[in-house]
Amino acid sequence: MDSIDKQILWEIQLDGRLSNQDLADRVGLSPSPCLRRVRQLEESGVITGYTARISSRAVDLDVTAFVRITMNSHSADVVADLEERIRGVARIVEAYLMSGGADYLLKVMVKDLTEFEEFIRDDVRTLPGIASIETSFAFGVTKSPTPLPVN
Repeated sequence: MDSIDKQILWEIQLDGRLSNQDLADRVGLSPSPCLRRVRQLEESGVITGYTARISSRAVDLDVTAFVRITMNSHSADVVADLEERIRGVARIVEAYLMSGGADYLLKVMVKDLTEFEEFIRDDVRTLPGIASIETSFAFGVTKSPTPLPVN
């Protein structure tokens, strides 16, 4: 990956709806070579998809919680089952395998505390191999997701 590829990645992270012509202008290429580079970045798995950022408040997701899960079993079967089930829960918008005290960190977005309680009862407590659950609630956002520093 060269500096032009990195510049392409930066620009499409800032605005994923750029036309190929606008992207080519920003990175100093003609449209055809620019499109070839974008396609190659997609095919090689560097670009994994395109999304829109949505205001959580506009869609009534006013509560953001970070749930730390500690496992009582780390067997391959238990871990595989847990991770598959985590991927299937829409209210879990991000999930990370962690080092340190907790095994997993889940970012959860829900409408209100009643829905969060339902989430814990219906989705988390039914997960296999859980020893403990700890939750922290976000009161505000000090930095929203930003482009990856590819430069």
